Amino acid sequence: MTDRYAVFGFPIGHSLSPIIHRQFADQTGQQLSYEAQEVKPDVFNEALADFFKAGGKGVNCTVPLKELAYEAVDQLTQRAKFSGAVNTIKRLDDGSLLGDNTDGIGLLTDLCTNLGVVIDDQRVLVLGAGGASRGILGPLLEAKPRQLYLANRTVSKAKAMEVLFSSLGRIQSSSYEDLAGKQFDLIINATSASLSGSLPEIANGLLSPNGVCYDLAYSEQPTAFVCWGLQEGARLSVDGRGMLVEQAAHAFHLWRGVMPETSAVLKELK
Repeated sequence: MTDRYAVFGFPIGHSLSPIIHRQFADQTGQQLSYEAQEVKPDVFNEALADFFKAGGKGVNCTVPLKELAYEAVDQLTQRAKFSGAVNTIKRLDDGSLLGDNTDGIGLLTDLCTNLGVVIDDQRVLVLGAGGASRGILGPLLEAKPRQLYLANRTVSKAKAMEVLFSSLGRIQSSSYEDLAGKQFDLIINATSASLSGSLPEIANGLLSPNGVCYDLAYSEQPTAFVCWGLQEGARLSVDGRGMLVEQAAHAFHLWRGVMPETSAVLKELK
């Protein structure tokens, strides 16, 4: 039987993950299938159990399932433990489930290697304190920014993350309103606002001259946040397709033991 993999999410119709993993499989000579499944949070555990009972080998989880996936697995990698969110699940030989989070390494690879963005000694703002931001805060702090602000509509959620990641570096939690008057060299949108075509509640003027905007979400048309960045004069304002490809490569490596080459896939998707 062909090894089965899938991505779970809600919504999921826009997902490029099946295309990416099929290209990785062709490139590396792996025999597998990969499909997108719409899974709502209230049936996530049941859908996960059914998939693996039917012989599934691995699952990616996207919005809004990453924190549920964290609770559902039997073992966690170190980076998944720190992030409190899981985007990649592997069924081990004994039937237990291993949870990993490849979002952070995927983001940093795209930002620093593919796009040439420097994070060291820069002022960084992350918007949103959900599962998406939890997956990227550790690697961002390890890249040694001068400042890292985490803004969220509910400030207490940002405060909780500030405490959680305090051993890796300093996070300054904030409401959106309290950002007024500050400027940042890199602004990352980790909210789900782009999925509904809207913006986080941010003011104009937050982006420094020559600043960079990066939206973890992606769509066929430029997201509202990417458009905002361009209007604010960003030298670079991009969506998360590059991160999607790079995190997928690390997930593929976890599942199959071979690291695919990403540049051809990136070129085709962009």
